[in-house]
Amino acid sequence: MNIPYGKQWIDEKDKKAVLDVIGSELIAQGPKVEEFEKELCKTTGAKYCVVVSNGTAALHLATLALDIKKGSEGITTPNTFVASANCLIYNNIKPVLADICPDTYNIDPVEIKKRITRKTKVIIPVHFAGQVADMEEIQQIAKKHNLFVIEDAAHAIGSEYPDGGKVGNCKYSDMTTFSFHPVKTITTGEGGAITTNDNMLYKKLLLLRSHGITKNPKEFSQNPGSWFYEMQNLGFNYRLTDIQAALGISQLKKLEKFIKFRKKIVKKYNQAFQDLSSLGNVVLPFEKTPNSSAFHLYVLQIDFRKIGQYGKSRKTVMNQLAKIGIGTQVHYIPVHFQPYYKKHFHFKDGNFPKAENYYDQCLSLPLYPKMTDNEVNYVIDSVKKVLS
Repeated sequence: MNIPYGKQWIDEKDKKAVLDVIGSELIAQGPKVEEFEKELCKTTGAKYCVVVSNGTAALHLATLALDIKKGSEGITTPNTFVASANCLIYNNIKPVLADICPDTYNIDPVEIKKRITRKTKVIIPVHFAGQVADMEEIQQIAKKHNLFVIEDAAHAIGSEYPDGGKVGNCKYSDMTTFSFHPVKTITTGEGGAITTNDNMLYKKLLLLRSHGITKNPKEFSQNPGSWFYEMQNLGFNYRLTDIQAALGISQLKKLEKFIKFRKKIVKKYNQAFQDLSSLGNVVLPFEKTPNSSAFHLYVLQIDFRKIGQYGKSRKTVMNQLAKIGIGTQVHYIPVHFQPYYKKHFHFKDGNFPKAENYYDQCLSLPLYPKMTDNEVNYVIDSVKKVLS
């Protein structure tokens, strides 16, 4: 048996959607891209959407579109994949990290307040594992200090805010970014998206994702003929293809089903691991607003010192599970632990104790809709055995 920590679900309808585009005249930039954007707007409730080549590109362009002055500062979390911080560096903005809440593992608004300076221009909260960050409080902080907000929702398509609105509606932010990597809730192979309610930002994003070039005659400084186009800004080739967009449209139709399956598995895990939790060896995932998370990840906090007779290292636990066909992962190595960030921004071990404590104990178990009941039960039985 081989059970990875995450896996895509591709069915015959997905394959047909892709094959239909491959058999058409337009396989790169065609009608499916715009259709996918419209469907994402319906799903999130945002006015505008721009799909791009991946989630990192989405973060890069969202930050770039804000025209933040070189040498400014942006605040994000240490508990994230490096792209959430790298997007600041791409735009000549100094990354500043704020520690996390010990229960949700999301960025702590109290810690954000401590790190705001006159140079701070943007906050990038991450909805870790599908759990929504405290966006209402973050929005209040941003308004008080005249800051932009970009939500990194790579884990959170389909998650809900406490008021019931869908993540990505940009009620609390200027923009929201998504990722459609194969281990995410829906996939386009590689892909990403940016949603916004700001028409000016939307127009900038459209320009920036395609070399900074426009082919719209209404936007030209001159118009000598039908062949003409203008590069009006320095942009990038971050376009999504019609092939990928077709897959995304098909996947989006199954979003609610995918989330339902994920929640079912989470419920079963929580019930099964309750006895380990009661012993104080394990902390189960916490959901601040019940039934609001899309659960991209299922993360246990494990006190490895209390496992077995003499304790076990995380490496030992992961290796023992791998030998019996169960894939696990660590989400994430704190950003400030990375050599690049230590060298260039002088971060040190100990700077963010709550994120570091979380990292020392976290372990992500397999969670994806295609898991069978037998596979879920096998994971449960195996994890209990290894942690006993």
